[in-house]
Amino acid sequence: MLEVPVYNTEGKKVDTMKVDASVFGSAINASLLKQAVVAYHANRHRGTASTKSRSMVAGSTRKLFRQKGTGRARRGAIRTPVQRGGGHTFAKQPNASRKMLPRKMRRAALKSAILAKIVGEDFMVVDGLAMSGPKTKAMARIIKNLKIDRSCLLTLAEPDSNVYLSCRNIGDITVRTANELNAFDVATRQKMVVTSEAMKVLVGQEVGS
Repeated sequence: MLEVPVYNTEGKKVDTMKVDASVFGSAINASLLKQAVVAYHANRHRGTASTKSRSMVAGSTRKLFRQKGTGRARRGAIRTPVQRGGGHTFAKQPNASRKMLPRKMRRAALKSAILAKIVGEDFMVVDGLAMSGPKTKAMARIIKNLKIDRSCLLTLAEPDSNVYLSCRNIGDITVRTANELNAFDVATRQKMVVTSEAMKVLVGQEVGS
């Protein structure tokens, strides 16, 4: 059984939640987790950079002037890369670098990422996190009470516009619902904070489904 600390918004530990390790895959699959992070990185890359090569530039292929006797450096066609307006030597072309990751692998990677956070004591449950309105100052105080001074992933059970707006101007805080979680967000944030309602969602259903 895994023990997850439960805190209130004042930063005081009020309880400990016990979670069956099998819910999160029992063991951390580091190689799969790395594969998932690499795939998410690759899929965020748009790959739309494009420049014209020598063959794409408009211009004659005629030699500009004779090879010898002019006193100038030898020149070939006007489309050569050394000429102004010529093509690029190693032209960039659109490159689709997407990596496919099957659904079962994505789910398993997410479980490993969450399990790694729990084992590394970078996972906590917060009880009573509710905002009556967009209040950045109040949210910043809660984050300070929880002693979080690095990047943080805040997980909610359902979308909450007040929480989203309260976190929007606070750096290094990412807000996701339990159904939106992915291995990349979990693995690339130092801390993971889950509301008590969101924890019930994670434990009560298959993670990543």
